[in-house]
This record gives sequence, structure tokens and C-alpha cells, in this order.
Amino acid sequence: MMAMARRRKIGRDPGLQIRMTLTLFLLGVVYAALVAALLAAGVGAIVVGVIAGGLLLLQLFVSDKLALHAMGAHEVSPQEAPQLHATIERLCVQADLPKPRVAVAQTSMPNAFALGRSPKNATVCATTGIMDLLSPAELEGVLAHELTHVQNRDVMVMTIASFFATIAAYIVQFGFFFGGGFGGDGDGGDDNVSGIALVLISVAVYIVSFILLQALSRYREFAADRGSGIITGRPSALASALMKIAGTMERIPQRDLRAAPSELKAFYIFPPTVKQSFTNLFSTHPPLEKRLAALQRLEAQLQGTA
Repeated sequence: MMAMARRRKIGRDPGLQIRMTLTLFLLGVVYAALVAALLAAGVGAIVVGVIAGGLLLLQLFVSDKLALHAMGAHEVSPQEAPQLHATIERLCVQADLPKPRVAVAQTSMPNAFALGRSPKNATVCATTGIMDLLSPAELEGVLAHELTHVQNRDVMVMTIASFFATIAAYIVQFGFFFGGGFGGDGDGGDDNVSGIALVLISVAVYIVSFILLQALSRYREFAADRGSGIITGRPSALASALMKIAGTMERIPQRDLRAAPSELKAFYIFPPTVKQSFTNLFSTHPPLEKRLAALQRLEAQLQGTA
């Protein structure tokens, strides 16, 4: 059993690590430009620091609880969900991971997601819809996918990265609400000009953050798919699960899909939309066909036929 656990350890994904580091660096650069614009617009440095720091701490320590609440999910004990706990516990042994908290969301939408700032503070959530839909092997593949997100720490990076876009979006909203004026006394044209410049910079920061987040989100799904295949030894089980989820998602009424929290879209194993975006630039997940092809290649590698 121990040999099997060692053989199935995921290990670090160098491509993902490089992309996460680059994403945070680039977001740090554009965020520094945003802070400079705030100071130039007359917003006090202390105010900027307190607000930014407070929101970042809130994002890191409270966002997972807020997301679970928005999804209508609740933590379950081993007595409440024995099979779900047993599967996650077995996968954690195989992946050499601490067991996360386990949550269930009462919804017919078949999906799953992982939240948390570290492997020791993670939560894996499955919907009742996905547990009813999938076979035990398929559900195991989905849960291994989520545990790979925990192992890779990409959930934390996505949480921090989304913080930059959130700040920029708030500034844009407040800027338009106040007519582009920030911190001015109402009688100076320079204040209006600096306010407008701040809004424009915030728009640019939001666009850059959005594109970087989407690109990272798509790659991390490939990495988690691969990790799932390595942990379980059956990439075909995850491929089968993804096809079932995709087929079921198309039959769920659009109003039910819209009820899913939009802020969790990037964290789901499968996007809660009926149709994929026409362009990958605006999609949080890679196309299903590419995910299935990658899993098929991994299956061949593990079986020694590639």
C-alpha cells in the first residue's frame, strides 16, 4: 500500500508553478501601477494600505466560507456522508495529502470544487447532483482532480489573483458613480482629470487581470486532470465523468445554471454553462475535447502503449 502511495504521488507541475509565479508577478506589477494611480489621484497612502490589506485578508481567510454559503453547501461529517469521506480519505493516502474538510451542496447541478489557502485549510465540496450521477470510479476521478488543485496550491493563487481584479472593478464602479472625481474639493479640473485617469488605469488593470486569470485557470484544469489520472491510475474514469457532466449540464434549465454563484465559475471542475465560449480567451476552462484528448494520452502513457 505504501509503495502504491509513493508511486501515485502527484509531484509538482513545473509548467503550473511557472505560470502561477508569472501570473502573480505580472499582477503585482499592474497592481503597483494601480496603487500609484490612487496616490496620484489624492487618495491617502494609509487609506489605500488599510483598505487593500483588509480586503486581501478577507479574501484569503473568509472567501472560502462565503463561497460555500453562496453555493448552499455545508460541511458534512463521516457519519453524514460515509462514502464521500471514505473516498476522499483513500485518495489523500494515495496522494500523501492531509484530509481536507468535506462539504456537500444540495443542488441538481453536477459539479465539484476545492477551496482553501493551503492543503491544511482546504475544503472539497461535491454537489448531490454529481454524487447521484457518477459511478464510484468516476466520482473518485473527480475528487482526485479537486485534491490535485489543493496539492498544487493553485486555489490560493487564484484567490489572490482574483483580489487584484476585484479591487480594480470596485474602483471603476465608484469612479463612474462619482463621475470620475476622487478625493477632490469639487472646484479643480485637475482632480477630475486624475479621477478619470484612475478609472482608465483601473479598467486596464481589470482587463489584464481577467486575461491572466483565464489563462491560468485553463492550464490549472489540465494539471488537475493529469494529477487525477496519476492518483487513481485511471484517467479514463475522469474522462467518462466529464462527458457525463457535460451531457447532464446541457439538460439543466438555464435559470438553474444562472443561480450558480458566478464567482465560483473558475473553481468548478466543469463550467456551469450550457455552451462553451466561442473564444478560449474568455473561458475559464479548456474545451472538453482537449481535456479528453489529454486524458486519453495519459491513459496510454500509464498503460505503456504510448
